[in-house]
Amino acid sequence: MKVLVPVKRAIDYNVKVRVKSDESGVEQTNVKMSMNPFDEIAIEEATKLKEAGQVTEIVAVTIGPDKAQETIRTAMAIGADRGIHVQTDAPTDIGGVEPLAVAKTLKAIVEKENPDFIIMGKQSIDDDSNQTGQMLAALLGWAQGTFASELKIDGDKATVTREIDGGLETLELKMPAIITTDLRLNEPRYVKLPDIMKAKKKQLDTMTPDELGVDYTPRLEVVKVAEPAERVGGGKVADIDELIDKLKNEAKVI
Repeated sequence: MKVLVPVKRAIDYNVKVRVKSDESGVEQTNVKMSMNPFDEIAIEEATKLKEAGQVTEIVAVTIGPDKAQETIRTAMAIGADRGIHVQTDAPTDIGGVEPLAVAKTLKAIVEKENPDFIIMGKQSIDDDSNQTGQMLAALLGWAQGTFASELKIDGDKATVTREIDGGLETLELKMPAIITTDLRLNEPRYVKLPDIMKAKKKQLDTMTPDELGVDYTPRLEVVKVAEPAERVGGGKVADIDELIDKLKNEAKVI
């Protein structure tokens, strides 16, 4: 079985994100970048399936500038056999390449690669859209299992356990299918130096949006990006009467 794993280059989750002075987006100059954590979980799960003999080939895909190849190499170091880089200088975070454009790009790659299923992160930590997997499933007409916290593959069927508000839900999907990963699916391995060196020799193909027939022109306009308001500390009240008075006269909620 062949599995396709989209991965994204994003600001490292340990970095404190700063808004640009003109409020057009977030500052990325001289900022540490790394693989989106949810995508790292996806490539780890694909690698585990390969180690278990259920997957024969893992193809990692990313969209972005030349530096995004570092993300592909990281995926290869974890376990991907080869990579596809869709080269674009368009921003890939807020106000850049939108989820629908990403889904259309992946659809075009799926038509070239014919994978048996796709594992991808449920969302990226920069724009938090949580849309690409669902859009891709709709474009391909494939089954989908989102927010997977457990995954089992049995022949042409996949069993996905997902977390919902009421507890856990188990779905049985017929392949081909889209599976999006949640944080509890696994814990990604530490990438060792020998694996990093081996990844440098693995095949990496480069494409452009034009070659795939996809237009990256934004459909949405980002008007303003601002930091959330600072939280105001709470206060103590002496008794219920004072609490009711504050809720009525200060907060005006009753």
